[in-house]
Amino acid sequence: MKRIALKIDADTCLGTLTGVPALTALLKKHEAQGSFFFSLGPDSSGRQNTTDSLKRFYGLKTRLYGRLLPSPDIGKRCRDILCQTHEAGFETGIHAWNRVAWEERILDADNAWSKTQIEQAEKRFSELLSIRANAHAAAGWRSNRHALRLTQRLGFSYASDCRGSQPFIPVIDGEIVACPQIPTTLPTFDEILTLESSFTPEAVAEHILKLSTVIPGDHVFNLRAELEGMLFTSAFEHLLNGWKEAGFSLVALRDLRSSLEPAELPRHEVRFEEIPGRPGKRMIQGPSFP
Repeated sequence: MKRIALKIDADTCLGTLTGVPALTALLKKHEAQGSFFFSLGPDSSGRQNTTDSLKRFYGLKTRLYGRLLPSPDIGKRCRDILCQTHEAGFETGIHAWNRVAWEERILDADNAWSKTQIEQAEKRFSELLSIRANAHAAAGWRSNRHALRLTQRLGFSYASDCRGSQPFIPVIDGEIVACPQIPTTLPTFDEILTLESSFTPEAVAEHILKLSTVIPGDHVFNLRAELEGMLFTSAFEHLLNGWKEAGFSLVALRDLRSSLEPAELPRHEVRFEEIPGRPGKRMIQGPSFP
């Protein structure tokens, strides 16, 4: 049975407080699984330099956090949501400590800064849930050599830090990193809306459904608590129904990981390029190595 793994990013305080519970309820309704990746430190969304998506999809209060309003501490404010999501049986993992800082700085950050960001997030995750994080999903599909090394050094079962077509072992600057990458394979709602301004959210859902049907193999679909959990909930449910009618199994990324043997995965270089509908360089799955 073809599988669609649902990767859910909780980027903001409001998205975590409101969008995450809405999505867990929706997934339970459809007997679907999913992986929730949480930002765990300050919500400083108002400081984000790339603001097209921020202005278009986020509320005023979120757009002011870190600029005219203090940055709320997501981990502290949303502790109950994180715990409830985990206790409900959904996979939980690390998205970022400070998501905005990560997206703005990580491409050129040194080892010390990269290490501090990931270790702060890991420490907070462990404090909140009393377990070690098993997976990492880099904010904005942005990373660097130091951060990739840490996914191996910290013992993550897998990471979902990039865009691509299939699970692989990443190679960066000629160095093999022994932590499997399970990349996002399908475009997101906001990317398609940016490229196709005439599309309604329901048309976006139909487009994603078609892509996931015609492109072979399992897929990873990335959604955001702030969008599919708040603005596009109806359209996302339409997409869920379409996948179910097509006979797809709606799973968590850990379900994809459980069927992988790292020693048998192909090795691919990672590259940093722009992707359609999303400005700025992102980490993508490159050619096979060597």
